[in-house]
Amino acid sequence: MTQKLNNTVLSSLPARIGRPTYDRADLTAGILHVGVGNFHRAHQAVYLDNLFQLGEGHDWAIVGAGLKPYDEVMRARLAEQDWLTTIVELEPEGLNARVCGAMVDFVEVDPVALIARLTDPAIRIVSLTITEGGYFVDPNTGGFDAGHPEILADLHDPANPRTVFGILVAALLKRRDIGLAPFTVMSCDNLPENGHVTEQAVVGFADALSAETSTWIRANVAFPSGMVDCITPATGDRERRLVTETFDLEDAAPVVCEPFRQWVLEDKFPGGRPPLEKVGVEFVEDVAPYELMKLRILNGGHAAIAYPAALLGHYFVHDAMNDPLIRNYLRKLEEEEVIPTVPPIQGVSFQSYLETVMTRFSNPAVGDTIPRLCFDGSNRQPKFILPTIQERLDKKQSVDGLALETALWCRYCLGEDETGNKIELQDGNSVLLTSWAVRVFKQGGEPFEMPDLFGPLGKNASFLSAFAEAVAQIAAIGVAGTLLNYIEGGSGKASPERRMPAG
Repeated sequence: MTQKLNNTVLSSLPARIGRPTYDRADLTAGILHVGVGNFHRAHQAVYLDNLFQLGEGHDWAIVGAGLKPYDEVMRARLAEQDWLTTIVELEPEGLNARVCGAMVDFVEVDPVALIARLTDPAIRIVSLTITEGGYFVDPNTGGFDAGHPEILADLHDPANPRTVFGILVAALLKRRDIGLAPFTVMSCDNLPENGHVTEQAVVGFADALSAETSTWIRANVAFPSGMVDCITPATGDRERRLVTETFDLEDAAPVVCEPFRQWVLEDKFPGGRPPLEKVGVEFVEDVAPYELMKLRILNGGHAAIAYPAALLGHYFVHDAMNDPLIRNYLRKLEEEEVIPTVPPIQGVSFQSYLETVMTRFSNPAVGDTIPRLCFDGSNRQPKFILPTIQERLDKKQSVDGLALETALWCRYCLGEDETGNKIELQDGNSVLLTSWAVRVFKQGGEPFEMPDLFGPLGKNASFLSAFAEAVAQIAAIGVAGTLLNYIEGGSGKASPERRMPAG
């Protein structure tokens, strides 16, 4: 019989569903989290739930919060089930389910209510998952965009802010004025140096108010950086049906995710923190090496398999990983060109990390798709691939595999796969990219004119030579043949007269 998720059914759930073994009535809030989406509930909330299961940290439960219409929808759904969430881990061998009880409340979606809750002395950490685009970064300078219309509206009426950063500054000032220590602000978004980016936004807003405000925040508020990782697909009717049909549990907002999760945190919490090291969180002095490891090996790996997989007609990531050409290309590229650029981290084996990444990519239960990996390449390539190329060139090292990745991306931008099926380019710069691909693969002629997003690389002779050779091979012998040549050591290069296709 199907049961509707709430506190009253926890004791009667089937044994195969994990549930809190602690008394949720003993929990008190210590963390306010803005942005209660799937990733937060699959990641941070699970770590805290694991801690509570040990009988530790019961004064660090989560209060949810948000400012958007979809936050109102999430709050209404979770309120009906006492803030509980079913977490389904997509193990290759089968599904595992648990009910997570780490959240104990959710503030009304209202700025006034949120500021009031942020002045609660019990709240010592404010965490954020507001998406990578939610930090008001100026695309031209990389600094805080104080001229954004939403920020300008808050600066015009700072007593009634509506953005998260206006609200955080207002709450911090209220705490200061009533003699309360400030809370720590902890980003859990998947972006490099997220602590620095968060500080930039909070201090940037404060500085637009007054130099005195920003000086006080710089001196008194901590912004630890963290590296987070867990593949978490969106929830729809399919996922809700899965929970109901597989586990006889009705949950209006379940979460499905891969079984892997990682969290590396800068240990900078002057107001205290839960002892999360007891449940696998790694506390370090410097998160940057871990971020670089993930950025280049995992994110760069996704970019490397995306375009050849799309051109060869694969849809699911796990199917691409079952293709020996894709899998062996990824392994060789990572081992020979990518991993050597990542500085050593004491106690971390990059080879083991790579094996874990490849296992995760191969998990059919996750159902990750190649179109998702191909999305927004003009934004991802400069983050995940081009810096690695530049570093290797600076050291006079080969970039044959990385240049091949770039050539495969260019070929993808033509908008059709190897059998002529249309590819819909999902990229804000799609017109520019298609024009570039046509010049390279249809019109020929060297040296190639590279888009501005390549920066100095676009005029680097060594890179352009490797890129031209990869283009010539793809044009002459196709994607599969080019991958095979690379895997086997570069034999069978295209002859000079076949470097460019006719017409």
